[in-house]
Amino acid sequence: MSVGEPSYREPAAPRPAGPDAELLRAAEKVREVGRALDDRYLDKSEIVRLLLVALVAGEHMLIVGPPGTAKSALVRHLARLVDARYFEYLLTRFSEPNEIFGPVDIKAFREGTFVRRVEAMLPDAEIVFLDEIFKSNSAILNALLSILNERRFFTGSATIKVPLCSLFGATNEVPNDDALGAIFDRFLVRALSENLDSFHFHGLVERGLRAEVDALTPPSGLGGDGVRPLLTIADVRGLQARLPQFMGFSEDFLARYKGLVFQIRSEGVTVSDRRVVKLLKMFAASALIDGRPAAHDGDFFVLRHVWNSTEQIPILEDIVGPVLEKHHRDHPEERRTRATGADLDGILAELGVIRGILLGGEPLSDVQLFSQLRNLQDIRAALQVLGTETAQQMAAEVDRLLEGVFESSKWSG
Repeated sequence: MSVGEPSYREPAAPRPAGPDAELLRAAEKVREVGRALDDRYLDKSEIVRLLLVALVAGEHMLIVGPPGTAKSALVRHLARLVDARYFEYLLTRFSEPNEIFGPVDIKAFREGTFVRRVEAMLPDAEIVFLDEIFKSNSAILNALLSILNERRFFTGSATIKVPLCSLFGATNEVPNDDALGAIFDRFLVRALSENLDSFHFHGLVERGLRAEVDALTPPSGLGGDGVRPLLTIADVRGLQARLPQFMGFSEDFLARYKGLVFQIRSEGVTVSDRRVVKLLKMFAASALIDGRPAAHDGDFFVLRHVWNSTEQIPILEDIVGPVLEKHHRDHPEERRTRATGADLDGILAELGVIRGILLGGEPLSDVQLFSQLRNLQDIRAALQVLGTETAQQMAAEVDRLLEGVFESSKWSG
């Protein structure tokens, strides 16, 4: 994932007085949710952006990553910021349908009817998060398929139209069982959440401590957990109702999209025709959130997340990355970065540590030297994305340090 993008910025278009004012106000609320998540979770901007785009598009998203990488925390905090009926569950192979879809109505059962009491359960929810979704059994997965595909839940002879907006799933690893292929395919986009790089260590500690302190501090009138919702589900539904207005794409945009799709397919990444069409909703939702009248090449960041295995992530980055970089070079005002002072302070502190290790006179093994050089390259890439004057000065210092290390290695060799 590219460091520092995409995050959130003010829309370029002016606010009109009239029917579109309500639309732009709702879009601003979505961006405010994004900023709140960005401020809380370091270097998760692309996942945050994808979560909100999926929510506005009414599509489903999967987050993959090892334990402790904020997969659950991200979705859980998103649900706190959106005033909607929410359902969350950690699935295991022992989970039963009653736990997810509601208990059987005993009174109706005695009268010969099989129905479930779905109040406050998944069929009654507007936002759903299922952790370790692929560990559930076939009875739950089969019922989920109809909910994800058709927004319908079948209970006995009755059919319930569910109010689900988006279902977010999480897993530690991508399933390789063919029996799970159908449910995996229903997640239109997939995001990888990893442990943070070394130059984010200080920011991780700072924000992590802040979150721990907040958790220990009694809330003061903002609700049970002290978090005030910034967006309502009615706002989201209103944006979804206006989404068709943003689904008119220029011939140039569609031509570039076609080229990317067939290049992706030629590299062995399967993208079905169904997903090709649904991804257009994601592009439109991204434009709507930014307050733009139409999608542009910057919205192709979504295509970095159509992989079917983590091995395909660098393939997609090689295909989509140059298109995004060209767009940001041509439109620098739209580059989405989070160049906060805390991030720069953390990078500066990490740079000081590495400088001390490399120039401290202690002998380093090849593995130790390679590790520190890789850290320097990561820092340099982060500074280039930030693009501020301070960041450019720090990047020049990194270059000088790299040159010095290479020169001393040449003479010592």
